[in-house]
Amino acid sequence: MEAGETAEEAAVRETEEETGLVVRAVAPLGERVHPKTRRLMSYIACEVVSGTPHLADAEELAELAWVTHPELPGYVPYGLFGPGQEYLDDSLRG
Repeated sequence: MEAGETAEEAAVRETEEETGLVVRAVAPLGERVHPKTRRLMSYIACEVVSGTPHLADAEELAELAWVTHPELPGYVPYGLFGPGQEYLDDSLRG
């Protein structure tokens, strides 16, 4: 987060900078210390407003992939943040 920026504003900015997608923050999901990076992370649910996804920042991201709900665990072997997983489960199982 940049000085004076909310977690929601940071999520919107970072998403566009890293993926080229313009998103709208929907709901805060919580915070935790990330198990791999040990950084304090704020999790924000967002909806895509516009843009075409692409790897916009190769220093921050190794790859960008659209995956199905059942494929998610293969991309995050240490598990997703509980509230984030619950949000995705509720949203993607429709």
